[in-house]
Amino acid sequence: MQLSQKRIFSLLFFLFSAPLFAQERGLDERINEAFTPIANWWGAVVLHNFPGTEIPTIIFLLVGGALFFTVYFGFINIKRFPTAVNTVRGKYDEVDDHGGEGEDGEVSHFQALATAVSGTVGNGNIAGVALAIAVGGPGATFWMILCGLIGMSTKFVECTLGVKYRDVGEDGTVYGGPMYYLTKGLEERGFARLGKTLAVIFAVLCIGASFGGGNAAQSNQAAMQLVEAFGMTGGSARTIIGVIMMVLVGVIIIGGIKRIASVTEKVVPFMALMYILACLYIIGTNITFVDDAFGMIFSQAFNPQAGLGGLLGVLITGFRRAAFSNEAGAGSASIAHSAVKTKYAASEGLVALLEPFIDTVVICTLTALVIIIFNGDNTVFQYGGEGGIVTIAGQQVEGAGITAAAFSKYISFSGPFLTIAVVLFAISTMISWSYYGLQSWMYVFGKSKLSDLTYKIIFLLFIVIGAAGDMSAVWTFSDAMILALVFPNMIGLFFLFPKVKEELNRYLAAIGTTK
Repeated sequence: MQLSQKRIFSLLFFLFSAPLFAQERGLDERINEAFTPIANWWGAVVLHNFPGTEIPTIIFLLVGGALFFTVYFGFINIKRFPTAVNTVRGKYDEVDDHGGEGEDGEVSHFQALATAVSGTVGNGNIAGVALAIAVGGPGATFWMILCGLIGMSTKFVECTLGVKYRDVGEDGTVYGGPMYYLTKGLEERGFARLGKTLAVIFAVLCIGASFGGGNAAQSNQAAMQLVEAFGMTGGSARTIIGVIMMVLVGVIIIGGIKRIASVTEKVVPFMALMYILACLYIIGTNITFVDDAFGMIFSQAFNPQAGLGGLLGVLITGFRRAAFSNEAGAGSASIAHSAVKTKYAASEGLVALLEPFIDTVVICTLTALVIIIFNGDNTVFQYGGEGGIVTIAGQQVEGAGITAAAFSKYISFSGPFLTIAVVLFAISTMISWSYYGLQSWMYVFGKSKLSDLTYKIIFLLFIVIGAAGDMSAVWTFSDAMILALVFPNMIGLFFLFPKVKEELNRYLAAIGTTK
């Protein structure tokens, strides 16, 4: 048995046996102790194996790739933005229904976008932004926004490929994502063995990412917020919350992508709109400070004051949090977009480029402005908190707690509101990522009912593990898994982007928009 397998089995052992032996210590602490070695083992390999403040290879891949795709496709993130909006509105549905090649999918453009957005608009927008600012200061926001803007082009490329190379089962079920375009696309280019290898690597990493960033990190922040909001005490409080969330998520994910889409198309627009309105209210009531906030964002992006080792440290922090938030380059969202009902692959690629804009450019920026305005000129807490932990009113606060403190200053009922937002963000992200992970699981272990059930059981257990785990351990594991996806996915994108150009030209010609 390999070391990693031993750790996984020990974690599951503690999960089930701890209630029998939790007399001296709480169940939360015992589960966290079992999970921490796994998180740190992955993190040491993927995130921290770079000396000093050198830029990790992952940053070169993400930023370099996004810049290349932005230029190659003629700044598609800006030029084709109106076309993307019209596509998701259904303006070109008639053209899409009467032409092109390929099979119909399972969900509409809007449902596919809602499902993918629900996978990215999560606690990365609330806790992740707060973590970036706490560690890197206001300047980290600039690099998050930039990463979101150029990431729109990467998202277009990977989601177009996701539709083009998807599989459709005899019962109409769609199977898509990087596993399929890496396998089929690279085989077309004469690199069948490389494609298969990269596909398997991606699938395994995506399974891990679904347990981490798409699950444990979400339940962790939701549990912490609920414990604080209701003043819950006891060593098993977060574990109990995790079990309740596990039941709720389990009821939803049993129904597959159609049920997931039907839930996300209702929940995501509602919760995103309410959160945006709350941020706009706070910003509006402090409108005179907005220019100062933006001034700090731009000045400290190049002249940081948060003690992160200078410009490089803040840049890496911003890009890392943006990558975790919008997942552009990770390829995960293409799994959801692959299920769309369309005969033109590029139509969904255009819809997908809206995702990083909504997630990072809009929602993350609003959260950042609220926190920066709240902190003023370092009057509430000091930037550069180790591990993202800062001191507010004599108490150590981290993640969503920082955002909650900012909200509570300006909105009297913000406690219950933000608690609901955090929980809804968490659940919506978890149900979307359960689909991503399941697709990857079935690619590796086969498309059977037993395979389906096995994955869902493990996924649901990680909701409890994440809820009970320590924030630093959970987010280290989550970062490691999400960012690791970039390597196999971006290699595939560099091989296959000419195919995306062909698909784009074909779709633009069909809708009569070629300029």
